[in-house]
Amino acid sequence: MSNASAAALAAEQARAPAQIKYRSQAVAKPYFMAAIGLFIGQILFGLIIGLQYVKGDFLFPAISFSTARMVHTNLLIVWLLFGFMGAGYFLIPEECERELYSPKLAIITFWVFLVAGALTIVGYLGLPYNVLAHLTGNDLLPTMGRGYLEQPLITKVGIVLVALSFLFNLSMTLLSGRKTSISIVMLLGLWGLAIFFLFSFVNPNNLVLDKYFWWWVVHLWVEGVWELIMGAMLAFVLVKVTGVDREIIEKWLYLIIAMTLITGIIGTGHHYFWIGTPAYWQVWGSIFSALEPVPFFMMTMFAFNMVKRRRREHPNQAATLWALGTGVMSFLGAGVWGFLGTLSVVNYYTHGTQLTASHGHMAFYGAYAMVVLTMISYTMPLLRGREANSPQAQKVEKLAFWVMTLSIVGITLFLTAAGATQVWLQRMSSTPLSFMETQDHIMPLYWARLVCGLGFFSGLMLYLISFFVTGKREA
Repeated sequence: MSNASAAALAAEQARAPAQIKYRSQAVAKPYFMAAIGLFIGQILFGLIIGLQYVKGDFLFPAISFSTARMVHTNLLIVWLLFGFMGAGYFLIPEECERELYSPKLAIITFWVFLVAGALTIVGYLGLPYNVLAHLTGNDLLPTMGRGYLEQPLITKVGIVLVALSFLFNLSMTLLSGRKTSISIVMLLGLWGLAIFFLFSFVNPNNLVLDKYFWWWVVHLWVEGVWELIMGAMLAFVLVKVTGVDREIIEKWLYLIIAMTLITGIIGTGHHYFWIGTPAYWQVWGSIFSALEPVPFFMMTMFAFNMVKRRRREHPNQAATLWALGTGVMSFLGAGVWGFLGTLSVVNYYTHGTQLTASHGHMAFYGAYAMVVLTMISYTMPLLRGREANSPQAQKVEKLAFWVMTLSIVGITLFLTAAGATQVWLQRMSSTPLSFMETQDHIMPLYWARLVCGLGFFSGLMLYLISFFVTGKREA
């Protein structure tokens, strides 16, 4: 073949629609679509909460603050789980170089999880919580009433069954295919997620033990096994968009997960400071929590180092931006803001203030929301038959990135100021104010937080719109 013919063939192949490598990867698409839809719902209820902070009777009694908060946090967990599952169904077949074990089972699992989640939210909104508990068997095995784990018993059982189906599907795919560090770390994190969720069924009568085991779900998810999932997803995308040797990325991944497990497991102790556990947790919890920013800093260095060493300019620049943003924002939110209140001598004053909320908002967005959006940004064009969205669509998506990210930074800063004011006026002043008097002083900060929340919602809408923007794709 002549050079001209070869060049023409290469140009024709470049213009041809990109295809996913394995047909069964397409089952990830409904999971990602559901994740985005539930994300929108989560932010809508976040705005309701923000309004109820400044207008206490907003939507009352139809939607109380406790109900809105419960829906807000539960939607957060559920949409991230949909994102993780979609990522697993896309990532594992490609890493294992074989089709998914059972695409049909994956679709059945999707509908079961979606319907169960929707019915649970309807239950929260349509019934008093004690009535919902009675109707769903909480008298048989009490598991309800704890933050993030408010789901009825029947929903928790459903989550376990969905997780087992999901993990069976992925594990069978992995066992009969190629094993890579990325797929093994991803599956290890997903199995850890399911195993630690089982502690949601442990509900001792002793309040100290109840809180002790409750953190085995909440902390060891977000500061333990979820970080493994995050690292695997970030590594997968960086392999694809940078072309850097897999061996280099895998070495970084091993270092990150080692530091994650070392600091995260013992770092659970920073939740044991004031709940009635032995005093030695104030030492161990402080020391290992102080080290928890290290793996997040390593993720930041990892992302920027891989992009700097890239061997190709991937057309999906939006996905690259999300990957870099994940590293930076997870370090700031989970690392820096997590450290602000984690030492026992500091936590004595900051515990239960808006400083905790400031850390939670930036950490969840920076570490987990952004890595799921990174995965969606990379995979959705492929699932729709192209390597990347048009430059016009990517321009809208990049704008969405900046609007959402700057808005969450604003939310974090205003909540940090509110928390610092609480500490000063309510806990350190020589003439401390009551809780409600303090709230009056920080009301302007709540209004500012609400404005930033509206900004975040507009950014999320831009992100959704970017999927429907058409334009001429680069040749």
